[in-house]
Amino acid sequence: MAVELRVPTLGESVSEATVATWFKKPGDRVAVDEMLCELETDKVTVEVPSPVAGKLAEIVAPEGAVVAPNALLAQIMEQGDAGPEEMLPKADAGTKAQEGQRNMSGKSVDVMVPTLGESVTEATVATWFKKVGDSVAQDEMLCELETDKVSVEVPAPAAGVLAEILAPEGATVDASAKLAIITEGAAGVAKAEAPAAAVQSPGAGPETPAPRKDVEDAPSAKKAMAEAGVSRDAVTGTGRDGRVMKEDVARAASAPQAASPAPAPAQAPRAPSSADDAAREERVKMTRLRATIARRLKDAQNTAAMLTTYNEVDMKGIMDLRNTYKDQFEKKHKVKLGFMSFFVKACCHALKEVPEVNAEIDGGDVVYKNFVHMGVAVGTPNGLVVPVVRDADQKSFARIEKEIAELGTRARDGKLTMAEMQGGTFTISNGGVYGSLMSSPILNPPQSGILGMHKIQDRPVVVDGQIVIRPMMYLALSYDHRIVDGKGAVTFLVRVKEALEDPRRLLMDL
Repeated sequence: MAVELRVPTLGESVSEATVATWFKKPGDRVAVDEMLCELETDKVTVEVPSPVAGKLAEIVAPEGAVVAPNALLAQIMEQGDAGPEEMLPKADAGTKAQEGQRNMSGKSVDVMVPTLGESVTEATVATWFKKVGDSVAQDEMLCELETDKVSVEVPAPAAGVLAEILAPEGATVDASAKLAIITEGAAGVAKAEAPAAAVQSPGAGPETPAPRKDVEDAPSAKKAMAEAGVSRDAVTGTGRDGRVMKEDVARAASAPQAASPAPAPAQAPRAPSSADDAAREERVKMTRLRATIARRLKDAQNTAAMLTTYNEVDMKGIMDLRNTYKDQFEKKHKVKLGFMSFFVKACCHALKEVPEVNAEIDGGDVVYKNFVHMGVAVGTPNGLVVPVVRDADQKSFARIEKEIAELGTRARDGKLTMAEMQGGTFTISNGGVYGSLMSSPILNPPQSGILGMHKIQDRPVVVDGQIVIRPMMYLALSYDHRIVDGKGAVTFLVRVKEALEDPRRLLMDL
């Protein structure tokens, strides 16, 4: 029986929506409550789940269509009405032969895309660590996926042999896609054939390496190169199209340095050409993470009326307090007392007085947040990410330090989930760890404020009429001038400065 998929209730004052994305195609199998499409209204994005299990028979409202509440979106054929053959994708003779071979050698186990996050609908297959025919152990990493925010490693659900790869490197897969098939309990088959590229005709000279295509190295390899200080030019990639894998970096890092070649005979200099420059260039496709960062930062500049105000803070009070209590703090709470907890608490304190800095614009409305979900920008080998300390205004110094440390480690290891990076209401970015003395941070939409921390530097300042040397830091608050007035921005930054210069004010709520 055909079941109708209709537009759900959109809201009291919402009269239409646009079909933004279909996650399934006609003929695809669907499960109960699996997300089929996404609708966009003036206010919110609405996901439409499947009411039954079966097959998507027809899409009535394609992407881009404007639909009213209760309008027909698609038709679903319930699973009981579709025969077993109809529910499965058609297979050619080669596929059927592979199926027969797998069935003979052991039970087939599907490798599926793991959970990507609440609002993530697709990922790109970045790297396969195994080839068809390779033996795999249970929980051994098979491949790495990239989403807009994080890299996701996919472990083997069972031990056996990788029988088939269904989603090759570079393929875009949805959140419920099948990546590969493992034949459980089978033994791996060694590959006897030599690569065709290694065969040379008699009398041929040394093999000329094929030019490297515009391929992206494995994210795990990039991280390994950054950690080992190995140049990309010093690594020979063994992946597809010359892609550098993590093990290639390990080999390059452990290989002895080649002896310096004898100097070549002097030649007459020649004028450089554009061809020479092109030969020394390397073109690499942007990762999904880098492309998303670029798009969001440019959107922030194009959308918000962004302005930055500056101040400076004397860090002596915090440094003295840390020196006095850091050992006791670490002994009791099992975490070091850093600067970030002071800045988080100071910002939470200031946001209570200037709530518009903690608000956001939604259409024609201003949404004030009566809580603080503090985003803390973290640099990783693949780009900047912003994990969120939720309800930071309700947490102690120790709890904040622990969460920042845990989130920072997970960010650098590429283990953050989408949920850990969503919902922030204000952000702190610490460029001082890289030596930055002054900068203007860019807003993290839809937030209306971001605080930039910078390098602590001894400078001469006047205190009580005397010139003294103090550890000073420049602070920068970038804000959306559409919602935050100059007076509010300056007041916020002054309150942060006051709380940092006299941390006792935080305890007294002053």
